[in-house]
Amino acid sequence: MPSRTIRQVPCPSCGTLTPFSPDNRWRPFCSERCKLIDLGQWATEQYRVAAEDQDETGAERLN
Repeated sequence: MPSRTIRQVPCPSCGTLTPFSPDNRWRPFCSERCKLIDLGQWATEQYRVAAEDQDETGAERLN
């Protein structure tokens, strides 16, 4: 039976090629350090998800 080739992907934090498999407990990151750096960037709002504008009161319109 032929062995499976494990896909290598670049770490989103540092760019190091890392295996994308269940054996990599930090996937898609290469290490716990890179995973925590990414989490910190979300926590400090350096990363944001786009959202629709809200009205002046801060509440979304239902109509």
